Amino acid sequence: MSTDAGTRFGRAEALAMLARYGDRSPEQVDEHLGSLELTWLIAAAEQAYDVQLDLDDERLDAIRTVDDAVDALGAQIAAAGAPGATVGAAVATDDGPGSTDAGAAAP
Repeated sequence: MSTDAGTRFGRAEALAMLARYGDRSPEQVDEHLGSLELTWLIAAAEQAYDVQLDLDDERLDAIRTVDDAVDALGAQIAAAGAPGATVGAAVATDDGPGSTDAGAAAP
């Protein structure tokens, strides 16, 4: 499945990806996801949308169904906005006035 940056990750896309795992039709995909199916879906979504998803244990544990996966993965893919982006658990912080960022370029 090839997608472009404007393609939304929705239920139809998730079912199509899951159908390839187990060589079945999208109509045969069970609503409840096992851990291997979820792993497959994450890898397939990362490849199709050219993003690297970073889901922490809490987020992964909350994904039990296809709809849960669509909500969680779709939000991260939409937040990525650009091919090759990493989205998920990593959060940039501002340590306040006087803090330094060793990776920042000097003005």
